[in-house]
Amino acid sequence: MDSSSMKNKPPSTGSLVTILSIDGGGVRGIMAGVILEYLEKQLQALDGEDARLADYFDVVAGTSTGGLITAMITVPDETGRPRFAAKDIVPFYLQHSPKIFPQPGGVASLLPKLPKLLSGPKYDGVYLRNLLNDLLGETRLHQTLTNVVIPTFDMRKLQPTIFSSYQVMVDPTLDVKISDICIGTSAAPTYFPPHYFLNQDIKGKTSEFHLVDGGVTANNPTLLAMTAVSKQIVIDNPDMGDLKPLGYNKFLVVSIGTGSALKDKKYSAKKAARWGIISWLFDNGSTPLLDIIMESSRDMVDFHSSVVFKAGKSEDKYLRIDDDKLEGDASSMDIATKSNLEDLVMIAEKTLTNRVVQMNIDTGKYEPVPGNVTNDEELKRFAKILSDEKKLRMQSDAMHKVSSS
Repeated sequence: MDSSSMKNKPPSTGSLVTILSIDGGGVRGIMAGVILEYLEKQLQALDGEDARLADYFDVVAGTSTGGLITAMITVPDETGRPRFAAKDIVPFYLQHSPKIFPQPGGVASLLPKLPKLLSGPKYDGVYLRNLLNDLLGETRLHQTLTNVVIPTFDMRKLQPTIFSSYQVMVDPTLDVKISDICIGTSAAPTYFPPHYFLNQDIKGKTSEFHLVDGGVTANNPTLLAMTAVSKQIVIDNPDMGDLKPLGYNKFLVVSIGTGSALKDKKYSAKKAARWGIISWLFDNGSTPLLDIIMESSRDMVDFHSSVVFKAGKSEDKYLRIDDDKLEGDASSMDIATKSNLEDLVMIAEKTLTNRVVQMNIDTGKYEPVPGNVTNDEELKRFAKILSDEKKLRMQSDAMHKVSSS
């Protein structure tokens, strides 16, 4: 199956615009890996063991750790197929997370877990940078097998920099190495150093980037992906398809969260009222300011997505899978102990069997959808829709070739 046929393909050749979105969350990306492996297995059951996620989605969007997963499943290997299958994501996190987020040992483990707030970030990021450079090599944004959208924030410009397969066609300065994009979107303030690099485009113009974690822009990149597609069709190429602004009934979206802390249990205003700048940056091993920014972004995107899909009477085409009841080490972005990573895998496996929930747009709370529908059952249904959409496009392409010959 040729996943390259999804790259910049007009959605008008099928009936839907298909989007996969993956949140940020550090080591909790392992949870997304479990869910994506299940989805890919359902697609393989329908279309054969060679099926890969990149074969079915017009856009894969990822932030921070989700950006890394996006690269893993969309960057080609030497045969032109995705470098990683979804089943490779969890082993990758189990192997590399403890080295990306080295845990203190010996005497250091007995000391307060204070990050080096006054002398540098908590982690130097050297292992992560070397890993991504080795893994992704010289592959650039335009070479992904399907369209990708990965947000970052340029601290020098004080504005988001969104690395989009669509945007790179009109702005070649964004055609940078995927490894640089992944390092930038993962550079969480206080955890890793910002990522600075120079890029020379095909016209010889040199641009510089000063990037920090995409989570401060959009920890849930679902809307960024939908906006990128809409802009491409409606503004940049109006003859590509019949998608109209806010035509959300044309979208099929699978949005994968990486879990978050149990609501009402994380921070309190009474305690925070005594905080100074250090406490806002560090409290019992976490970073309150960053947590608040990322959680706000995550929930606001889900709220808006829920509203527009409901307004378009197409709630059945939007699936959000997440767990907002994590406690203890599981809610952390960087506790990469063997026991915590294994716990996150088990939590994700349990999430698959949980009932599907949707945000109540009046209360903002998550409620089970009508009927006893579980996340794994819903993923099976979405896999069938994705498979049918792929076949429809292949038939359309074949008919077009016949008519053109």
